[in-house]
Amino acid sequence: MRLRGAIITGLLLLCMIIISGCGFGFDKTLKEIDPPKVDYAEEGEQVDDSNAEAPDTSESTEGDSEASANMSTRELYLLDSNGMVVPQTVQLPAVEGAAKQALEYLVIDGPITEMLPNGFQAVLPAGTVVNGINQVDDTLVVDFSEEFKDYSAAYEKQILEAVTWTLTQFEGVKNVKIQINGFDQTEMPVNGTPIGENVSRSDGINHEMGNVVDVSNSTAVTVYFMAQNDDYTYYVPVTKRMEGVKNDVNGVITGLLEGPPVHSGLFSQFSKDLKLLDSVNKDGLLTLDFNEAILTGAEEKVLEQELLNSLVLSLTENADVKEVAITVDGHEEVIDDSGNVVSEPVTRPVEVNKVGF
Repeated sequence: MRLRGAIITGLLLLCMIIISGCGFGFDKTLKEIDPPKVDYAEEGEQVDDSNAEAPDTSESTEGDSEASANMSTRELYLLDSNGMVVPQTVQLPAVEGAAKQALEYLVIDGPITEMLPNGFQAVLPAGTVVNGINQVDDTLVVDFSEEFKDYSAAYEKQILEAVTWTLTQFEGVKNVKIQINGFDQTEMPVNGTPIGENVSRSDGINHEMGNVVDVSNSTAVTVYFMAQNDDYTYYVPVTKRMEGVKNDVNGVITGLLEGPPVHSGLFSQFSKDLKLLDSVNKDGLLTLDFNEAILTGAEEKVLEQELLNSLVLSLTENADVKEVAITVDGHEEVIDDSGNVVSEPVTRPVEVNKVGF
């Protein structure tokens, strides 16, 4: 009995030692994974972390900077649900052959597929290969593979416009010449849309004839209206044929005031009561003075950002306009819809219809 009691006592002491040791182990583990202390501020109160040790973010910052340096901003002209050719600004890997890359992102079932906004689609026939691109002066000569011919006649003009406007975004490029397997094309291969020696932005995009009867006595003016797909609002260039105007500031304002074609799915922010009182273009800075109809709002009158964007996009399609300044009845202090004073000239937006992905 004494021996049995001694054994039991010894076992109890051993268990106590083991449990005690296990307890130290758990405590050490908890201390290693215990989250750092967080100071929460009341609303409107700032937390003083001047003495706190700043986390080392140099590695992540360098990684982000390197990733940004390896990307380039490009405009790709795609088809929306209304059949309009629309610019979409995307980030693409930076490469030497940027023009060739941009065209490859216009191919159906190509690399653009995972980046397409809802309701949009690529324009070049699936399987199309860009054999090569050669720049001669201000003209890009593009050689497509035979698959370039595999499209419906209904989309021929959109394909030509998408290729032209995508390529003419690059500095020094004004014209586009098309080849198929090395042979010059003077017209599109399916429905015979004329190409001639080359095409350019002056040939227009998303053409709207309106009520024009005599085309030879009309003028083509490109303006930007708006469209919406679910919660996504975007800008659409439209080339309107108009009589009695020139392709100048007054022509652009007239085109915007006329509004988009009926049943086009487009809309405009411009009031029919808006009037251009004066305009002065000095070295590319265009100053426009409007009446108060350019402003909106029940109480405080403001200049809507979307209206300003449409105006600037439309006016800067003209090579003579680089910046736009707005005054109302001669007053410079115009307020935008964010409450900011619009006092500085506005340049063309760098990212038109930016695609997030």
